[in-house]
Amino acid sequence: MQINFSHQQSAHCENGVTVNLLNYSGLKLTEPLVFGMGSGLFFIYIPFLKVNNAPAFSYRTMPGLIFKRTCSRLGIKVIRKKFRSESEAQRILDDCLKNNQPVGCQVGVYYLTYFPKEYRFHFNAHNLVVYGKTDDRYLISDPVMEDTTSLTEFELNRVRFAKGPLAPKGQLYYPQIDAIVSDEKIVDAIKRGIKQNIRDMLYIPGPIAGVSGIKYVAKKILKWHDSLGVKTTGLYLAQLVRMQEEIGTGGGGFRYIYAAFLQQAHAYIKNDSIIKISEQFTKAGDMWRDSAIQSAGIFKGRLTDRADFVNMHDRLMQIAEVEKDALTKLSKIKL
Repeated sequence: MQINFSHQQSAHCENGVTVNLLNYSGLKLTEPLVFGMGSGLFFIYIPFLKVNNAPAFSYRTMPGLIFKRTCSRLGIKVIRKKFRSESEAQRILDDCLKNNQPVGCQVGVYYLTYFPKEYRFHFNAHNLVVYGKTDDRYLISDPVMEDTTSLTEFELNRVRFAKGPLAPKGQLYYPQIDAIVSDEKIVDAIKRGIKQNIRDMLYIPGPIAGVSGIKYVAKKILKWHDSLGVKTTGLYLAQLVRMQEEIGTGGGGFRYIYAAFLQQAHAYIKNDSIIKISEQFTKAGDMWRDSAIQSAGIFKGRLTDRADFVNMHDRLMQIAEVEKDALTKLSKIKL
């Protein structure tokens, strides 16, 4: 059984799954629009969540929320299921495919056999689409890959039930569109997405999230250097880059996507200030990319002086100010 499903490569997995599933259901949207409507832009430092012996960072909102928010704001029902039993999870998946319904699945990265070995590590919030099955192999549309691929029943079950933080528990999901999604709904979803992103990045209480979180990590870099030493701080900065480059989209790519979202949103919200603000997010993306080079130099032992860590601190503080200014200006636009 194979569904007539169109695979479209994207910069980020959840964006791509959302676009591809909505596209299959007849709603043509772009990756930037989905990311913006889903309020995907974010930053958070999670010291209590360890990934490869270093604290976690994220440049986007929690896994699953982009799909959930986008569909909700467009008035689209979401079908989502989690399972305790692998056999039950496989049975429901097979039923969906028999009914010509491709599904999104949350999976672990470590055992994805089509990923190069250097990209496999213990991260359980990757997303892909299963769109068919031939013999004992499931047909896979992974949006970060150029072409479609496949996994055996065993391989798919293993990644669907990966253990550890953010364990997917066999999760599958898909949209159920029962009515035409009007341009008015798209405009409303864009506005709601922008408003929540402003709130999430500027006004969430506490020091670890949003713009405050970027500044907090900047200050922690110097404290790590002084208390933990060069090697451990380098490991933490490597994590900052890994979450940006491998789990994210590369070089602050979420900022580039958000810049593209604002440019496309301008077609629906006729205010030229939005274009200027989008340029600030492009600048922020460039700055994140440059900071990754600095972090890599520290991790590899090429940059070891305290001044190099001060430089990293200063870079993050500057990024925080650029993003704060852009979001503050965006908050003043009448939507």
